[in-house]
Amino acid sequence: MMDVSWEDAQQYALWLRERTGRPYRLLTEAEWEYAARAGTTSAFVTGNAITEAQANHGHVVNRPRPTGSYAANRFGLHDMQGNVWEWVQDCLERTYANAPNDASEAVVTPGCAWRAMRGGSWSNAASFLRSATRYGIAATSRRDDTGFRVARF
Repeated sequence: MMDVSWEDAQQYALWLRERTGRPYRLLTEAEWEYAARAGTTSAFVTGNAITEAQANHGHVVNRPRPTGSYAANRFGLHDMQGNVWEWVQDCLERTYANAPNDASEAVVTPGCAWRAMRGGSWSNAASFLRSATRYGIAATSRRDDTGFRVARF
């Protein structure tokens, strides 16, 4: 999904929980990065560089592509880099100084208005697709280069 705010993504996860009776939520930043890296330690899941043949970025297509347009990573996940920025559960923090030790716990600051996003998008240069890159905007923002994925836990 795209063109959704962090708040919209939360509402979808709640709807999905109610509809299925199973627990769904956005990934934490730590979970997202673990899933995106898929066991790699390089800058990108593809190594030290990423091309337009490996992910949607750099205004080549000028819009999101359907999920699965690019090869899955070693965990079988598609489009973790590029296509659309993905909302995660956490507040956007400048550092990991107060990050929880358990990756399934999100960093949540009372009154948090800015939420973290990961992965880069179709409109970004390749450098924004690094597995460790973080970005954030207001939780109420909707953009055509922003979406989300949920996890069942």
